[in-house]
Amino acid sequence: QVQLVESGGGLVQAAGSLRLSCAASGRSISRYTMGWFRQAPGKEREFVAGLTWSGSTFYADSVKGRFTISRDNAKNMVYLQMDSLKPEDTAVYYCAATFGAGTSRTWSDYDFWGQGTQVTVSS
Repeated sequence: QVQLVESGGGLVQAAGSLRLSCAASGRSISRYTMGWFRQAPGKEREFVAGLTWSGSTFYADSVKGRFTISRDNAKNMVYLQMDSLKPEDTAVYYCAATFGAGTSRTWSDYDFWGQGTQVTVSS
């Protein structure tokens, strides 16, 4: 089992930045593909960014060039640097993990989830 805890959310003005963190425990995530998803009120959960255990990154078109996913396996941590934030980025952001080297953008393919952290971007 992998336990995930997100932090770093908050209120920020448009064009601002936030860095989300995801702390993993229970086992090493070094062989897991890690992902960030988000869910806005009344909308389905959507993929934001992913990072395979080998270091390959993949992003939703809506955040490409603005968000950066990274990991520190020694600390069992995953991060999401969010720059040039827009009001439409407002959502609850979730960290997720799936074992292996896949590049899935489908939330149901991920086995472990955090509780989420709220990001609100004001205009």
